[in-house]
Amino acid sequence: MTTLTSTTDTVTRDALAVLQPGFSGTTAPDWLLRRVGEGLSSVGLFGRNIETPEQLAALTAQLRAERDDVLVAIDEEGGDVTRLEVRHGSSFPGNLALGAVDDLELTRSVAQELGRRLAECGVNLNWAPSADVNSNPDNPVIGVRSFGADPHLVARHTAAYVEGLQAAGVAACTKHFPGHGDTAVDSHHALPRIDVGLDTLYARELVPFRAAIAAGSKSVMSAHILLPALDPDRPATLSPQILTGLLREELGYDGLIVTDGMEMQAISSTYGIERGSVLAIAAGADAICVGGGLDDEDTVLRLRDALVAAVRTGELPEERLADAAARVRALASWTQRARGAVPEPGAAAQEGTAPGTGVASDIGLVAARRAVRVTGTGEPLTGPAYVAAFTPVANIAVGDDTPWGIAAELARILPGTGTDTYNDGTEAPAAAVLSAAGDRRVVAVVRDAHRHTWMTDALDTLIAERPDTVVVEMGVPQAPPRGALYVTTQGAARVCGRAAAEAVTGTGPAPVPPAG
Repeated sequence: MTTLTSTTDTVTRDALAVLQPGFSGTTAPDWLLRRVGEGLSSVGLFGRNIETPEQLAALTAQLRAERDDVLVAIDEEGGDVTRLEVRHGSSFPGNLALGAVDDLELTRSVAQELGRRLAECGVNLNWAPSADVNSNPDNPVIGVRSFGADPHLVARHTAAYVEGLQAAGVAACTKHFPGHGDTAVDSHHALPRIDVGLDTLYARELVPFRAAIAAGSKSVMSAHILLPALDPDRPATLSPQILTGLLREELGYDGLIVTDGMEMQAISSTYGIERGSVLAIAAGADAICVGGGLDDEDTVLRLRDALVAAVRTGELPEERLADAAARVRALASWTQRARGAVPEPGAAAQEGTAPGTGVASDIGLVAARRAVRVTGTGEPLTGPAYVAAFTPVANIAVGDDTPWGIAAELARILPGTGTDTYNDGTEAPAAAVLSAAGDRRVVAVVRDAHRHTWMTDALDTLIAERPDTVVVEMGVPQAPPRGALYVTTQGAARVCGRAAAEAVTGTGPAPVPPAG
C-alpha cells in the first residue's frame, strides 16, 4: 500500500508538472500558489496579468517564493503580439519587419533586448519566435508574425532570434511546428489543413525548425494543424508520427515540446481539452499550454486528473508522463543557471545601451525605422492631416486591446491632425472619410488590405477623389503600391507607427539601406 501511494503521488506531481496554466489577476491567486507548492512547474502569463514592469516583477517574485525554479512563460513576440506592453503597443517591431531589414545582428540584438526586459521582470520562457514561413498571403493568423515567405530567410532569422533571446537567459519556444504558414484558417477557431506533399514540407516548412534546433532552441511549440502527408488522422499536437517520429527521432530534437493552447477550437471542439491533453502527452508533447481563455483552478484539476486516470488505465504510459515532467524540470534548471550567468541590471551599462548587453536601449525603434519602405512621388505631409484607420477584426493571437496605427504620433508631429476608425460595417467609408477630412490631406492606414475587399474598395475611391492620399500599410504589403505615398511598416507595433509618422513627414533620421 505504501508503494502504491508513493507511485500515485509521483504520477500526480508529474501530471501537475506538465501543465502550463494561466490565471486571472495581477497577483497570484491562492489556488495557484498552492498548486505550485504541490508540483506545478510552469505558469503562463497573458495581457490580463500585466500592468507595469514593477507589478510583473512582484508577481513573478510571488511565484518564486513558492518554487524558485518555476517556469514563468509568456507570449511576447514583440510587434503585433505583445503581452508586456499590451496597453500601449510594443517597443519592438515584429518578425516581418526584421525579415524585411534582413540584418541578422539586428534581429539578434532585438531579441536579446526583449529577453533582457522579460528576464528583469522574472519571465524565463517566451513562447516565441514564430518560425512559420508565410507562404500563403491570405493567412489570417500568421502574416506579420512571420519573418517572411522565403524559408531560408525565415531560417536564419529564427536562429538569430533564438540566440539573442537565450543570451538574455530566457528560453525560446520556436513555433508552430511543423509550420502554420500555409493555412487559410485560424486554429483558434477551427482545424486548419495543409494539403502539400512531403517534398514541399521538407523544403519549406521544416527548414526554419532545423535552424532553430541547430541554434539550441530550448523548446518548440506544436501546431494544431492537420498535415495529411505526415499524419492523415490527427493534428500535429496529437500526432506521434509528427512529434515523436519527425521532431524527436528524425530531426533529433531533445528539448521541451510545448503544445499550443489546448482550449483553441482546433482541439477543444474536436477532442475536448482533457482528451486532447492525454493524446498530446502520449504523442510526445511534454507541456500542455492552457489558460489563454481558461484561467481557473478547475481547469488545472481536470487536466491533472485526466492525465492521472490515463496512466491508471494504461492509455498513457507512466514512463512517458515521467519523461515529459523530467524535461519540464530540466528546462527549469537551465533557466536557473542562465539567470545566474546573465549580468545584473545596470552592470557594465554605457549611455544609450541596455544594461550589461552592449545593445542599444532603443534598438526596437532603430529596427522599426529601418523596416519602413516609402514609394511614390507625393510630397511629405507638412500640415495637419486626417488619419482614417481602416480596422479589420483582430485575430485572437493579437487581440483587440492593443492600440495600433500612426494617428497619435502624427498628431504629435503635426498638431491639429484628426482621426477616426472605420470598419467593414461602416456605410460608404470613403465618403465618410472625405467628409470628415475636409481640406486636410488624407492618410489611410490599413492592415492587410489585400485580404479585405471593403478596404481596397475604399482606398480606390479615396485615391480617385484625392490623388494626394497617403496610404500606410501596417500588415503584409502587396503590390502594386497605392496612393501618392505608399508606406509599408511590416507590422503595427507602436514603434512601427512612430517610424511611419516620421517617414510621411520627413522628420525621421536618414534611412538606412537594407543589409546586403
